[in-house]
Amino acid sequence: MKVHIFEYDLAMDMSAGTGRLIFKENGQIIAEEGTEVKHTISVANIEEAVVRAGVGCGLLFVKMKTSGDKSNHVILCRFTMSGLVPAGEFCKIVNHYIRTGTAAIPETTEKRSCEKCGRPLVKDLSVCVFCYNHLSVLKRAGSFLKPYAKTLGLSQVLSMLTLLAFLSSPLFIRMLIDNYLYVQQGTFAQVALIGVIMLAVSYSGEIIFIITARMFNRAAVSVANDLRVATYQKLQSHSMSLFAKRTPGDLIRRIMDDTGTVGDFITDLGRWMLELIVLITLSLTILFITNWRLTLLVLIPVPIVIIGMYNFRLIMRARFERQWRKGAKVNSILHDIIKGIRTIKAFGNEKREIEKYAAANHENATIASQNEVLWALMFPPMGFVTGIGEFLVLFFGGWMVLNGTISVGVLVQFTMYLGFIFWPLRVLVNLPRWIANTTTSMVKVFEILDDESEITEAASPKNVPIAGEVSYDSVTFGYKSYEPVLKGIDLKIQPGEMIGLVGKSGVGKSTLINLAMRLYDPNTGRIAINDTDIRDMSPNHLHENTGVVFQDSFLFAGTYFDNIAYGKPGATYEEVIAASKAANAHDFITQTADGYDTLIGEGGATLSGGERQRLSIARAIIKNPDLLILDEATSSLDVETEALIQESLDRITKGRTTIAIAHRLSTLRNADRLVVLNEGAVAEVGTHSELLRKKGFYYNLVMAQRQNSRKEEETA
Repeated sequence: MKVHIFEYDLAMDMSAGTGRLIFKENGQIIAEEGTEVKHTISVANIEEAVVRAGVGCGLLFVKMKTSGDKSNHVILCRFTMSGLVPAGEFCKIVNHYIRTGTAAIPETTEKRSCEKCGRPLVKDLSVCVFCYNHLSVLKRAGSFLKPYAKTLGLSQVLSMLTLLAFLSSPLFIRMLIDNYLYVQQGTFAQVALIGVIMLAVSYSGEIIFIITARMFNRAAVSVANDLRVATYQKLQSHSMSLFAKRTPGDLIRRIMDDTGTVGDFITDLGRWMLELIVLITLSLTILFITNWRLTLLVLIPVPIVIIGMYNFRLIMRARFERQWRKGAKVNSILHDIIKGIRTIKAFGNEKREIEKYAAANHENATIASQNEVLWALMFPPMGFVTGIGEFLVLFFGGWMVLNGTISVGVLVQFTMYLGFIFWPLRVLVNLPRWIANTTTSMVKVFEILDDESEITEAASPKNVPIAGEVSYDSVTFGYKSYEPVLKGIDLKIQPGEMIGLVGKSGVGKSTLINLAMRLYDPNTGRIAINDTDIRDMSPNHLHENTGVVFQDSFLFAGTYFDNIAYGKPGATYEEVIAASKAANAHDFITQTADGYDTLIGEGGATLSGGERQRLSIARAIIKNPDLLILDEATSSLDVETEALIQESLDRITKGRTTIAIAHRLSTLRNADRLVVLNEGAVAEVGTHSELLRKKGFYYNLVMAQRQNSRKEEETA
């Protein structure tokens, strides 16, 4: 049995506590606190579920049905303000069941806090930055390295040669001191030979280092590029629900910034971490072979360093979680400012927006600065602790030299290898920070890759002609299943028929055509073309044979030719010109200096609304679509421009199945039939004349629009 659960965090006396409300699809509500059941209520006895926000907390109660006028209120739970939104969702599901008798329980519930630790999740991230398995994320990221395994493997082998050359230096110095300089034996030629060998080994190591760095960097850039392309491909194949849940700024950051972070990690840390671990291991091995007693003495500070790193990691993880939240807030504000710059300037609110951004940015900068200070404060204690090891080597090593236990060369060698141990440890102090940043970016990328599209392609698509009958059969749809926008729509559109959709704002007109384009799938019912469910067709087949003109015509950065030919890749100039003439766009295009090769700005910002709309119509026409959809194609235009566009639309809709939405009802009077929507359902169907004679919903809409037109004329 499907259930919907709301977890609350306050007891009835306002003290801290935990509990949960369970709504079952059979219409029962159960309130539990631990193993104790506080309430069991049948929705059949409830009039309404209500959420109230108080000061610092909220409560959820139900109004019980009573025989008298007064309602009996039963408080089910209390919660802190973090539970206000999920409590509201719970009430909507219950109230939908009360109205319809249907349990519209979502398949998945948006998580706002970690199920394991209870901390609130970072904005736009569905996993907890404290609890997710870093190792599994890194392991999955490693799968993207497989195509470059040979290159990376060879570069690591060569890196080991560089490392060996680096590690050989103290051995040569020990030989030079003990065998030649300290005992003052040997010739200048012998000393010079050792110097030449050291120089040759060092330069060979540097040359190999340059080669491996180039190999590794190329592989790292390729991995980041592969991640970027894979994420972009996933976005293109996804349904509109993903874009409704996430902002464009967030998606751009994931594709560009987060994939770049992964590439940087592979370049900077993925490579160096292995080399540093090998460097520490080989240095320790040589030290133990040289003098194991002195080596054990040297390692005394190491456990202190490791314990300090682990505890400091826990502190910094909490602080970086705060920094990520502040950074997300800054990015969100910046995106809104850039996207809404015209509105900001129109209302003269530049100063207010500057202050808002500056305040958010200051908060982010403050926490970032504090975190950097903490990191900086960690290094002096680390240096002091590691300095203890170096002091012990000099103290006891010097004593052993004076006693003749070891030679001066051995002490010098020991000191150098000691640096090879403590220097990597200082670098690896940053390891928790690097891994936390990188794995968070990886998780954000993998979230997109793992998010399943609600629009799936049938295993064996039935790509029937799109020019046939279009039917809506008992279609119900809501962007949230318990908030239906369309309710039981039944409609048949004959081949070649033009249908006009009318109704007040928010009744579901645009949703109806979104379903016809299969940008979403119905919750119940089906949409069929030629009696074939469009879910059984290939989405590409449906979209290739459907032309769309939206109210907000989006144009790409490029030429007039590019934007019109976008509707038919590979279109010739003759086809583009024919489409632009049909859309009454040819004249204004040819008046520009470069004609169809004229560059237009991104979004067509330099063009008028009418020009953008005519280009959009030409883009739809060039496809020669079987099904044409017009979503407010003539809205917000002057009378002359609207007449030009209406003329082109009349030309292209003849004999073509068309579904049109129009703000001005007069533009739809030539439609074969008008479908009037009211509160998500079909209220009336008929021609313009038939519906006027009926004096129902359509009549009232026409009269209201005429009255508004008269008022505008009187005030003009």
